[in-house]
Amino acid sequence: MEALFDHGLSAGAAVTLFACLAVALAFEFVNGFHDTANAVATVIYTNALPPRVAVTLSGAFNFAGVFVGGIAVALGIMKLLPVELLVSSGAHAGLAMVLALLVAAIGWNLATWYKGLPASSSHTLIGSILGVGIANSLRPGHSFGDGVNWSKAGEIALSLVVSPLFGFFAAAALLLLARRYTPNKALLIAPPGDTPPPPGVRALLVATCSGVSFAHGSNDGQKGVGLVMLILIGIVPGGFALDLTAGHDRVDRTLRATAAIERTLTLHADAAAQPEAARARAQLAAVRLHLGACDAVRDVPRAERFAVRQSVLLADTALDKLVKGGGLGLTATELRDLEGQRKALRNLTDYAPTWVLFAIALALGVGTMFGWKRIVVTVGEKIGKAHLTYAQGASAEIVAAGAIGFASLAGLPVSTTHVLSSGVAGTMVANGSGVRSDTVRNIALAWVLTLPATATLAAVLFTAFRLMLG
Repeated sequence: MEALFDHGLSAGAAVTLFACLAVALAFEFVNGFHDTANAVATVIYTNALPPRVAVTLSGAFNFAGVFVGGIAVALGIMKLLPVELLVSSGAHAGLAMVLALLVAAIGWNLATWYKGLPASSSHTLIGSILGVGIANSLRPGHSFGDGVNWSKAGEIALSLVVSPLFGFFAAAALLLLARRYTPNKALLIAPPGDTPPPPGVRALLVATCSGVSFAHGSNDGQKGVGLVMLILIGIVPGGFALDLTAGHDRVDRTLRATAAIERTLTLHADAAAQPEAARARAQLAAVRLHLGACDAVRDVPRAERFAVRQSVLLADTALDKLVKGGGLGLTATELRDLEGQRKALRNLTDYAPTWVLFAIALALGVGTMFGWKRIVVTVGEKIGKAHLTYAQGASAEIVAAGAIGFASLAGLPVSTTHVLSSGVAGTMVANGSGVRSDTVRNIALAWVLTLPATATLAAVLFTAFRLMLG
């Protein structure tokens, strides 16, 4: 964290930095009480845990999930953003981008929370990112949609569409299996009054609540990590553009990767791919120029660190275009080798300091303990026409924890809200108790409106912030 205080920032830049960090942490705080209410709804409505104990437990597991979950989702979110903005030499464009993303996402999350609608923070953030990218492409000298990583957007959109469908059908199937094979039929009825479930069932429900909370932290917490890193890199590039803890071994790994990638380009780039291959070579040469005489990243002059990051990102983008365009004609084995080399190339830029993980984990964990009731009531009382049974609660949460955990490993952001609420709806249908059409309609409407609403809001804010910041 010393990098925050070791760069002689002006008073104005320091105020801007801490204001932006405060907004990013506010987003994660709102995310906590907006999304994680889904994790505690089932244990509260099956009387497995008192509400305050449930949200405290959920907060603790959210906190842990941020630390264990890695940063694959954070990097996936960042890859949605226009490379032009990520490598801009001026901080104003990047700052306008991050502020527009955060304000639009917080605004929509608060609006849906106030209405008690379990909308998706993932959906909200991705819509905001697309809005910023489209707004940037409307500036002079650009083509509409230029700079937006549409292939990555398509992957993420697919995960956001498939995950609630998976939640609905998988939870319904799991409940049907429980109804058929469980010897304890008491699991299939609504809890009588305030009576807690039997010890074994209670342990299962607490475990599934903890699992969903942990998975939520490992997935949603990473989005906040990515946004904080964008802020730090934009305002304090000398301290955060590269991982300053990287020593000789990691610098050497990057240099060996540049040499291996250049050999691949020389051997395999066809005539049509030569212009893009030349761009990649130029950036790889720049990486070697900056790192060649350095034993560790701290040896790179402060003024040159952002340039190294620029070259790595631009080289990787050119390589991505070559691979997807088929201009290299690589075999499956060669493609795997190139992917490993690209990962090694990025090993100095794909990182997050421990204190950033801690700050995001704390904001998400504490946020879980506030404001949870509105969404909990919707999930617990308003989706189905009958009270949740023990088996329904466990089925929905087992599916949600598994789906979100798998998505985190794959580096894809999914919606805890949609997976779990659709899982609850699936169990209601499978149980024959039915769903409330008005609630389902409102949730579906929020799902449909989230992308266009947040994209429009973020585009307007990005344009306004660009004008304000110059």
